[in-house]
Amino acid sequence: MAGSFGTTFAPLMAVSQSDANGVYEPVTMQPFGPISLSPAAHVLHYGSACFEGLKAHRGEDGVVRLFRLDAHVNRLVQTASLMHLPHPPAAFMTDAIYSTVQANLDAIPAQPDSAYVRPMIIGTEPNIGAAGHPSTSASFMVLVSPVGQYFSADKALRIAVETELLRTTPMFGRAKAGANYALALPPTMAAEAAYEADQVLFAPGGDIQETGASNVMVFTENTLITPPLSDAFLHGVTRDSIIQLARDNGMTIEERHISVDELVSLAPTGEVALTGTAAIMAPVGTLIVDGQEVPIRDGKPGDTTTALRAQLRAIQQGTAPDTHGWLTPVTR
Repeated sequence: MAGSFGTTFAPLMAVSQSDANGVYEPVTMQPFGPISLSPAAHVLHYGSACFEGLKAHRGEDGVVRLFRLDAHVNRLVQTASLMHLPHPPAAFMTDAIYSTVQANLDAIPAQPDSAYVRPMIIGTEPNIGAAGHPSTSASFMVLVSPVGQYFSADKALRIAVETELLRTTPMFGRAKAGANYALALPPTMAAEAAYEADQVLFAPGGDIQETGASNVMVFTENTLITPPLSDAFLHGVTRDSIIQLARDNGMTIEERHISVDELVSLAPTGEVALTGTAAIMAPVGTLIVDGQEVPIRDGKPGDTTTALRAQLRAIQQGTAPDTHGWLTPVTR
């Protein structure tokens, strides 16, 4: 596969533009390429952009399946509503995502690779005086990107813990918007330079929330512990999927606050993992707390993390029963 994760794209993309009343025109399939946008567009000045990320997997039987399409569309609706961005109805976006994958079926790679599907909405009103008002018009697009693994399942990550800075504004953390990711970059780049960290785990006041791009889970004996949902961080679809699979396996689920001190105390015997559409389920082998390295067990991927990841991947690839109705097969 050419390029790094998210830099190679399928031939066609879906495009639909709204009018000044937020009413969208029918979707058209266009060759992937540059778009026309006013330099005064609201998105370029006031950050009116949101997006989703879901995957399409080609199974051993050759069938391409979208994973949890409805959940991702619903989250896009929620984010666009938080940002007061004109957005198409959920059914409109669902059909557009399906049609875009369908139009690019030949570009969906065989496993273990997949296609990362990126629906997005940007504010297009040409008005640099609208700092205090939402864009009255917007553009909806869907891109398809053939991808490999974001994180290797065999490599345990190094995660720096940040106890002072917030990842984003507390009331806006659940929005999947570009600005939220940009705000996490300075501490992430600093941790990478200082400690060769892969990501930063934000824990303002010592209360764990999430990393710059993933939710976090802790496993101890037969228990999954993860922070409770709030407006401060993203409500991950993969997070929800792993919780359901762990519950199916008879594990105890504790959605509760986890302090940095508790996390450190669990490190010798527990497991820590990051979850997300791109990351899937990535093991953490080392925490860096106040500049000191804290190994998670032996620093290698744990058995529970490995098993749950494999269970999720089997469902996504169509080799295990889809008992929760998470898959949408895409046919020609």
